[in-house]
Amino acid sequence: MQIFLDLFACRCKYEQMRSSSCFKKWTLKTLPSLFKALADPNRMAIFSHLCRCSRDGAKATNVNEVSTCCDVDLSVVSRHLSTLKDAGVLSAEKQGKEVFYSVNGAELASALRSLADYVETSCCPSPTQTEEKHESK
Repeated sequence: MQIFLDLFACRCKYEQMRSSSCFKKWTLKTLPSLFKALADPNRMAIFSHLCRCSRDGAKATNVNEVSTCCDVDLSVVSRHLSTLKDAGVLSAEKQGKEVFYSVNGAELASALRSLADYVETSCCPSPTQTEEKHESK
């Protein structure tokens, strides 16, 4: 993974990307933790469950509610929630003895959309460049 990021950073003008305002929270150094957090099937199930809860009107959900989405122990769900929170995917708010989790949807979508836009504009040849290469052959 690190080799890929090093090549990506070199090819895509690391300094320009690092200074971009859309990457204040997630940078080339922190994006691996975001992708790693979302790469686990159980964490993706938890993320998907929390997205559905949010879409259905629930502002935040506790660990007991979240545990219904996947077939793992409550303590494992709690660790997965912690990993997602540490990666910036979730926010947590303690209310009494319970912790309620919610998806940082707008920030996450914005960062991923900005990354996709950056890759498309910086790392991919434009259609005219591709046509020029084919014409010159």
